[in-house]
Amino acid sequence: MSTKPSSRPNHRRPAQRGQAFNAHMPGIDYGALNGLIGYALRRAQIRIYQDFLDALAPWSMTPPRFSAMTIIHANPGLKLTTLAQAMGIARSGVVQVVNALEKLGYAQRMDFSSDKRAFALMLTAEGSKALETITREICAHDARVSATLTTVEQAELRRLLEMLGAPPERS
Repeated sequence: MSTKPSSRPNHRRPAQRGQAFNAHMPGIDYGALNGLIGYALRRAQIRIYQDFLDALAPWSMTPPRFSAMTIIHANPGLKLTTLAQAMGIARSGVVQVVNALEKLGYAQRMDFSSDKRAFALMLTAEGSKALETITREICAHDARVSATLTTVEQAELRRLLEMLGAPPERS
């Protein structure tokens, strides 16, 4: 585990303040929110994100950092712009993610052989080793947050979420 400081601001999450997230508080009328898919997704996302942050705190890991590490590991030498496109975020956002991974000792920028203005991204030896452990922890986290669903329901949920996340077909 990393004991290096995170570049993430030290914001205390609700659970750290002694507050629990409750998707539905008794006595509160949520009106139209209860019928909205986006609201249901957001409630689930808050719970899942909190569990993720709690489980991965020893590595100063966030979902974007894990995504970047996984993509860099599978595609060593990737350009920063390509990583941003693969993650679906702005180049400035991926710069922040890579800066944090460098600060943690998990990733490094190297000169790109064919383009002196670009950098090739690589995981360090420490980053590759950490990624193995982090991936195991994330798989345990994923199993924990989806434990109320059967294997078939989990597959169906992934299928439905992929449909919601796909760009609309153009006519």
